[in-house]
Amino acid sequence: MMNFSSLKNNGFTPHHFHAIIVKLFMIFKIENKQKNKFRLSSESGGGFTLIEVIVVILILTVLIAAPIVSFYYIKNKSDLDNGIQEFTNILKLAQSRTLSSENNSQYGVYLDQSVSPNKYILFKGSDYALRDILADQTYFLSEKVEFFAIDLGGPNEIVFDKLTGATQAAGSVSLRLKSDTSQIKTAYISNAGTISFNVPAALSDDDRVKDSRHLQFDYSRLIDVNNENIVLNFNSGQAIQSIPISQSLFAGQIDWSGIINVGGANQTIRIHTNRLNNPDTQFSIHRDRRFNDKSLTITISADSSGYLAQYSADGLTTANSSIYVSNFVWQ
Repeated sequence: MMNFSSLKNNGFTPHHFHAIIVKLFMIFKIENKQKNKFRLSSESGGGFTLIEVIVVILILTVLIAAPIVSFYYIKNKSDLDNGIQEFTNILKLAQSRTLSSENNSQYGVYLDQSVSPNKYILFKGSDYALRDILADQTYFLSEKVEFFAIDLGGPNEIVFDKLTGATQAAGSVSLRLKSDTSQIKTAYISNAGTISFNVPAALSDDDRVKDSRHLQFDYSRLIDVNNENIVLNFNSGQAIQSIPISQSLFAGQIDWSGIINVGGANQTIRIHTNRLNNPDTQFSIHRDRRFNDKSLTITISADSSGYLAQYSADGLTTANSSIYVSNFVWQ
């Protein structure tokens, strides 16, 4: 311990010591005054110290700040909710315009993640690359939201079929908050064209009774709609009907129905496509056994590989031989 004589040797005098004592006393007095100044008296003589007041102020600050933080959280979440809702509304608009055959065209929605903010485009056409650019309607996401986890099984576009409103781009599109990537909203699109916020249930039709009244199949060959015919051959040549495809087009699809007299008995047939050369064709054939009792073979004039479909007289047996036919199923 340093004694007074050593302090004195370093130039420290009793006068310095006295000055320090006086300063400490003054500091203590000031602190005491501050305590009294910030003490709130009560009848019992108690009160709040400065520290207690500061603690109360801090608590009030937290209580005031909490609603502000909550407001910004709710605001961001609202941007996400609004973003997914507006996106699905535009999908439904594209589907509605397609089903109503507006301007005799299909419509779709293209998703663009390459720009900020992300955008999506309602376009007119069978695909985005071949669309009518002048008909584009562009929509932007909020700056706080972005596209995330797009799963459409191909390009980032959804196009709807004219007759059914179905789509080949089944899958899901997710949006998320940039500031909190755990906040995600997802829209689901089924092959049937259903648009929802719930994961589509995996439906099974194993127990459903199927028959040949409605036959559906895919056809991979490009059809020359201006020069080819669909040929109906009843009862092995008893009656043959040639149908020019160019005269059976409606809203960009083949759609023909007719009644053909075969040996005094009327046969009622309908043939239409759900998609045509996009990029393949999907045919649907309706042959109700109540109105048909003759065998039938259906071919396309330029397809030399075989027939599209063949029915026995009772319709219990159906077959195909064209190399371009696949997914040949009863509905």
